[in-house]
Amino acid sequence: MTQQQPNNPLHGITLEALLTELVERYGWEELARRVNINCFKQDPSIKSSLKFLRRTPWARTQVEALYLRLKNSPWHP
Repeated sequence: MTQQQPNNPLHGITLEALLTELVERYGWEELARRVNINCFKQDPSIKSSLKFLRRTPWARTQVEALYLRLKNSPWHP
């Protein structure tokens, strides 16, 4: 049985989908400026970034917070 998470705005969104949308919106350079982590600065890729974010909770928290700010922005389509 699947547990519902009505208060979790990230429920049902994979880390890969979230990161892909951020890269499409901002690009790697701007993403690195907004979230200061090396995997966004040096030879960035979705695969290497996912590996880092899955093992580094503080970085994942920052990326998820940026995604939520993007989604809650009045200028987001």
